[in-house]
Amino acid sequence: MPDSAENPFPDSVSPLSPPSPPPAVIGQCIIQGITSKNAPFRPADWAERLCGVMSCFRPEGYAGRNAHITYSQYVRPTILDGVKCVVVDEALRVTQPLAYHFVMNFAKDNDLRVLNACLLPDSETGNENAAGQA
Repeated sequence: MPDSAENPFPDSVSPLSPPSPPPAVIGQCIIQGITSKNAPFRPADWAERLCGVMSCFRPEGYAGRNAHITYSQYVRPTILDGVKCVVVDEALRVTQPLAYHFVMNFAKDNDLRVLNACLLPDSETGNENAAGQA
């Protein structure tokens, strides 16, 4: 019988150590509501629907009184140059890989354009503007 004070876990694992934080990820993907054939994607509210489905995927500690009626910080709808889009934060890939793959497969299955970008706040308004590439 091992001594009760002896650690039954190997040296690399401690039952009391907190999990390490996910690595910092910078950047976003923008899914545009335009197919590769330049046709607008339908239905017109596709971005809001997709973001509504993904609203439960949010950083730990962000569940609040109105969490059930807000979009996730990781997946949110927007309009860029008059085109409905969904901004997917790359942090979702680290924190919820299956959710990330779901969103990206949605874009692939529906032949939507996907841009890699970094949204930067506008210095005057604080709104985000896209600077990216296909």
